[in-house]
Amino acid sequence: MADVLLAARPESPVIAFTDWAKDILHKSQTAASRFNPNVKIRLSRVRGSVQAVLAEDSEASDETVDVDGMTLYVESGLEGLLDVEEPHDRLVLKPSGSPPNQRGSH
Repeated sequence: MADVLLAARPESPVIAFTDWAKDILHKSQTAASRFNPNVKIRLSRVRGSVQAVLAEDSEASDETVDVDGMTLYVESGLEGLLDVEEPHDRLVLKPSGSPPNQRGSH
């Protein structure tokens, strides 16, 4: 089941995260913070798809979103369901209301 998280401003779009996506993001954040405790994950649009990059600061128009105690920077205008696809645990942004992908044995 995906949790819906509202971004900081009331007029902002809604982004939801599947449990699988939250798991992948938490693992990435934990690993990155071992090297730099100030780094956060930033979700942005790159050539028509979503990309997670590491950033010490948000961009001026980013939304700050809390995902189970983890702070993410989300590019303004990203909305839908953040999910994961195989192979290689690739993050994908699906339309709102989409069913989550089935997670194999991990």
